[in-house]
Amino acid sequence: MTDTAPEPRSRNADRSQQAILEAARDEFAQHGLAGARVDRIAERADVNKRLIYYYFGSKDDLFLAVLEGVYADIRTAEQKLHLLALSPPDAVRRLTEFTWDYYIDHPEFITLLNSANLHQARHLRKSSRVREMNSPVIQTLGDILERGRKDGVFRGGVDAVQLYISIASLAYFYLSNNHTLSAIFGRDLMTGKARAERRSHICDVILGYVLKD
Repeated sequence: MTDTAPEPRSRNADRSQQAILEAARDEFAQHGLAGARVDRIAERADVNKRLIYYYFGSKDDLFLAVLEGVYADIRTAEQKLHLLALSPPDAVRRLTEFTWDYYIDHPEFITLLNSANLHQARHLRKSSRVREMNSPVIQTLGDILERGRKDGVFRGGVDAVQLYISIASLAYFYLSNNHTLSAIFGRDLMTGKARAERRSHICDVILGYVLKD
């Protein structure tokens, strides 16, 4: 009994931490770092507030843990695309479509990044974990670009980091600014038709850049 006793406690601790992270993700996404309240996070997670400080130390440390979690989620989803099994053009298209679809399906990712940027990424700068998580997708994209160049379908000199930033930004800017853009242009940019047009446009722009003339 002594040997097995810690396991249930460990599972309970894992469940509590996961509940706190999920509650904190929603709280930070809704209110930002400055507006988020640990009391509300505790209520959302159905835990004692002291437990949050025990596991995560401070609200800022909890915010970083949430950011690391959402980055881990998107990186895990990217790995499931198996991009290296596709032809280079199909792989770039698939990654581009995935990025758009992921942002649509996870609006909290956009709002959390907005909050992180508002604070000049001072939390993420402390995290070696985030940098390590980003390396595989950049390596994969670099391998795809090089294979496409050797196959004669992609032009040379395309930087994988710059390309990934372009893919992300073409989706991110549209979605994070859709309210102001819709007001300025007098169009609802979030209708099904508008979103489909944007998805197709982003793919055309990205592939138009990397494909060899």
